[in-house]
Amino acid sequence: MAKVIVDVVLKDEILDPQGDAISRALPRMGFTFSPMSVRQGKSFILTLEKSPSAAELEDIKKAAATLLSNPVIETFTIRVEN
Repeated sequence: MAKVIVDVVLKDEILDPQGDAISRALPRMGFTFSPMSVRQGKSFILTLEKSPSAAELEDIKKAAATLLSNPVIETFTIRVEN
């Protein structure tokens, strides 16, 4: 089995109010690290019977660009875990 993970996040130029709220809440909750910024996102985990072929990865990329993300405001990365 293989897992294909598609991580989707807002583009850098798009405001991220949820990320900003998390960033402000961290010190109030007692965390000692201070990130320069926080960007929230979402992940899609596709479980396949075997590692995807190059053609299947291209199809997954098309699905990520058209169905899993909004290309106007989001970017995505794809990674395969065996």
